[in-house]
Amino acid sequence: MENAGKINEEYFKQVILPNSGFRRKEVLVGPNFGVDVALIDLLDGRAMALTSDPLSLIPTLGLQESAWLSVHLMANDIATTSFSPQYLQTVLNLPTSITNAQFREYWQYIDHFSQQIGVAITGGHTGSIEGQNSTIAGGGTMITIAPKDQILTSKNAQAGDLIVMTKQCAMSSVAILALSFPETVKQRLGTEIAQKASDLFYQTSVLKEAEAVRQLNEKQRVVNAMHDVTEGGVLGAVLEMSVASGLGVEVNDEKIPRTAVEMAVCELFELDPRYCIGAGSMILSVKPAHETAVVQALVEQGLPATVIGKVVASSEGRTIIEDGQRKSLPYFETDPYWAAFFGAYHKGWK
Repeated sequence: MENAGKINEEYFKQVILPNSGFRRKEVLVGPNFGVDVALIDLLDGRAMALTSDPLSLIPTLGLQESAWLSVHLMANDIATTSFSPQYLQTVLNLPTSITNAQFREYWQYIDHFSQQIGVAITGGHTGSIEGQNSTIAGGGTMITIAPKDQILTSKNAQAGDLIVMTKQCAMSSVAILALSFPETVKQRLGTEIAQKASDLFYQTSVLKEAEAVRQLNEKQRVVNAMHDVTEGGVLGAVLEMSVASGLGVEVNDEKIPRTAVEMAVCELFELDPRYCIGAGSMILSVKPAHETAVVQALVEQGLPATVIGKVVASSEGRTIIEDGQRKSLPYFETDPYWAAFFGAYHKGWK
């Protein structure tokens, strides 16, 4: 547990998976590496999907932006089911330095962003604790209830599926770094890039992707699985979906969407955009006969979509084609974003 970020697959399998409480038959999907939600059979044709994530409180970013991350990073996990979230439970262990006025503002934004996406806040716990100086102020659980046979998980990818990526790499990393260190980014990269990078922040929701896929799948199942891009970036998300489904993957590096803005910011902070936190992008596992229809439906909703690879048999492994060479797809246990953020902070970047 010495490294920052999520635990790796091996640690998960050794410590978490064998110790996951009483085994109940109605639990359809329990703890799984690379799976965004748990599923519980409600025994009436519906299932409950649940996800849990940290709640953000990042002083350098701002209270409004922190509240957005707290709500939408959980909502993005629920979106991988192809449904929107309905309920939210929160647990806040706040720093004692936060004032009543600051908490009131933060909580009003939590309420506002929840209302915007139709989420009821149904309970939780709120308090403060000495020594709490983290950018993580607690945790939350989002829940939705939907027809059982229509819910997607990242476990359901099928060999032969094409891997479609929406939007671009590293959206949330680029936006948060630009907002957290605005003077440095503006000075080094110019006003235009700094502004465009900051503007990415409120584009880091994937609920529109969920709605587009749900509508497509109501007519005919064309998307088998989805996984949102978080820690580990787009390539980490692809690898996690591979682990979850028990299949291999092949990714074409040159197909991965990159923009001048993200490349400039990532170069400044010495990041590879393919491997750092990329909330706002979704990975879809699409039946090959329906690639065009899926991409077109996403584009019509203002969501750029690109085929970046395919799902293959497990025997073919996990590979990436770079500069015409087939290589093993690496997985970094610690997202490089964290070192970049705290490195800039300790350098005194403003």
